[in-house]
Amino acid sequence: MISYLIFSGTIAGFYALLSLGLVMAWGQGGLVNLGLVGFVGLGAYTSALLSGAGVPIWLDWIAAAALSGAVGVALCLVVRNLRGDYLAIVTLGFAEILRLAETNEKWLTKGSDGISGIVAPFKGYLGDSFPLFYLILTWVLVGLAAFLLNGLLRSPFGRALRAVRDDEQIAAVAGKSVLRLKLQAFGMAAALSGLAGALYAHFTSFIAPDVFIVQLTIYIFLAVTIGGYTRLTGAVFGSIALVALLEATRFLAAVIPGLDAVQIASLREFAIAVTLIVVMQLRPEGAFRMTNECSGLRGSRPVQDPCHGQKTVLDDAI
Repeated sequence: MISYLIFSGTIAGFYALLSLGLVMAWGQGGLVNLGLVGFVGLGAYTSALLSGAGVPIWLDWIAAAALSGAVGVALCLVVRNLRGDYLAIVTLGFAEILRLAETNEKWLTKGSDGISGIVAPFKGYLGDSFPLFYLILTWVLVGLAAFLLNGLLRSPFGRALRAVRDDEQIAAVAGKSVLRLKLQAFGMAAALSGLAGALYAHFTSFIAPDVFIVQLTIYIFLAVTIGGYTRLTGAVFGSIALVALLEATRFLAAVIPGLDAVQIASLREFAIAVTLIVVMQLRPEGAFRMTNECSGLRGSRPVQDPCHGQKTVLDDAI
């Protein structure tokens, strides 16, 4: 039972890194990235291939995050004029392109057979203690990422980023570099996704293209929605709640008589969908609602002032 909880906690840590990246790009920058899983796979394959070539693991992780971040910046540069649904569709297609490349480029990725035997850090020395070590390592990285992102989002950079999220044109008139802010937010989110993929690869010692499917992106969006899509705390809380939900439905479905494996899997997905609908209906802002993030940006339509005369994000960003 303890081993099972440690494994689930480690998976929740991977999800937390992805959720933090999604909060950065979507919640703070307004960039809907449905290609999340593509960067996870890119980071996982980068780290696995470098590890197989004898590169130290800590360098593999840095390279995975750096390459994923660079590709994210390049993608954001290409789609810089897209927003909303159009951006989501393009990023979703980009993730599928990466998955197909991982499947078909057998000379590099071994295709659908995947890469096995990926070396894990200190596994030979730690033995049975390795899962606990990796759990602690993963959550230390989650805490470090959350601490650094929190500092950024409380700085003028974060306030300017939220101003861009709320209204690009007014932010540009105020002197903010809209494109630069978008590139930085998207790049950091992609780097965190790549790091999560690298951690996953060395934890499971096996990766294959079928692991990095769109369903993972849906799970992360659900986690961020549960916690609050603008809050770093919400990202971590939502990731833990998501894993708890996934595992709870696994046990509940198992005790229902007369169901085969396919029906149990379908029931779990149904429970997740119902949970998302309930959350969106009862608490659309998530468990941790938006605080101190009013931008003060106004379009042509009159809107109610949620800041009640307080200093706005744009005021601080300027």
